[in-house]
Amino acid sequence: MLSIQYSLYTAFSDSVSGGSRAAIIYNTKNFSPDFRLQIARKLNLPAICFVESHTGNSVTARFQSTEREYPMCGHGTICLMSDLIGREIFEWPGTGTLSVDLRLPTTSSTVEITSSRDLINIVMLDINIPEFRSNIIDSVELASILGIQTSDYHSKLPLEFALGDFTHLVVPVSGLMAMSHINPDFEHLARFCRKNNIETVATFCTEVEDSSNAIHVRDFCPAVGVAESPAAGTTNAALSTYLIKHRLVQASGSGTIAIKAEQGLEIGSPSSIHTVAHVKEGIITRLQVGGVATKVMDGGLQLSNDRFSA
Repeated sequence: MLSIQYSLYTAFSDSVSGGSRAAIIYNTKNFSPDFRLQIARKLNLPAICFVESHTGNSVTARFQSTEREYPMCGHGTICLMSDLIGREIFEWPGTGTLSVDLRLPTTSSTVEITSSRDLINIVMLDINIPEFRSNIIDSVELASILGIQTSDYHSKLPLEFALGDFTHLVVPVSGLMAMSHINPDFEHLARFCRKNNIETVATFCTEVEDSSNAIHVRDFCPAVGVAESPAAGTTNAALSTYLIKHRLVQASGSGTIAIKAEQGLEIGSPSSIHTVAHVKEGIITRLQVGGVATKVMDGGLQLSNDRFSA
């Protein structure tokens, strides 16, 4: 038997009762794909971060769900960086901004960590700027799967595909009442997503419960192993880009657009996600998403090591 130690965090929340959870496991360079999947299914979390190595302010890692390996994971990255800071692994005095190079199997990204006045570390991850396509989609079937009427869609905003680290179907709805009516048939939704090459169905409205937020979000991801995500960084980055594309938000004098979203309220896991877009002459030049993470616990697993090595 092999003993696996992990640290459990929740991202996009300053409370253990909110946010989206991810486990962090170290020294995993020799873990086989089957073994990573075995661990992910045992822990049954939205994401597991397998840290392969870290040198100075560079980290090599992989993210895994109960169904597949992720190319990138926003909430997992925030949990990972918070744990690395807690272990004092980085060369950082805890003031100013720390830049970290996150290396993943198919990409790399810059992560910036800033310590706030109340000593809470805010983690912002660079995200690939998504492209949009108006692919033909059966909106009537989708409404039926989601448990809403077609009249619950926003009357002036289109359903669109956002293609970035993930493929999101952006679904604008009329308001909070329509959001509360959504009750997906997840088995049917997973088939619908696979048929249309969709990884998340990102529903949102501009009516919010907290006036400090710009949008209210629900993100459904059964095709990749998460029925409804309490908080999703990559999804919110895509939604923020959609808002900019359709001129629902404007840049400040400094050329930045800061968008704060509320998510997870319908499933009892309130979350706060921050997106910052850097804009020049109407074009997004840099896209960041992030927030805070809170440690939940340290834990351990006892697993067979017959599929340990690659």
